[in-house]
Amino acid sequence: MKRILGCILAAILISLNVMAQPVKKELRHVVLFGWKAGADTAEIKRVVAAFKELPGQIKTIKHFEWGVNNSPENLNQGLTHCFFVTFSSEKDRDDYLVHPAHKAFTQLLPNILEKVTVLDYWAQP
Repeated sequence: MKRILGCILAAILISLNVMAQPVKKELRHVVLFGWKAGADTAEIKRVVAAFKELPGQIKTIKHFEWGVNNSPENLNQGLTHCFFVTFSSEKDRDDYLVHPAHKAFTQLLPNILEKVTVLDYWAQP
């Protein structure tokens, strides 16, 4: 019985300690792309590959992921590709936006991109 109570007490103390840890704020940068009608699949793959290279080129990127829409709701309004970039601060995001690698990446977009939506927000627990 003492062992069980000891385990329960330890679990409570651990969970209290975890809850007491400050939540690290993270700035999310969401980028949604929709392609021009007849956009070449190889060009789309080239853009995706170039976006995926940015975390290795820009140190302020904390986390990166991407994916292709597969929602059955048909509410994507022509936007098919989502890129999710995380930063520690607005300064890190701002440095990313003017970084030469990001600037070079954006030069791939004008002839193939029909729509783009960008939304930045501070993640809330």
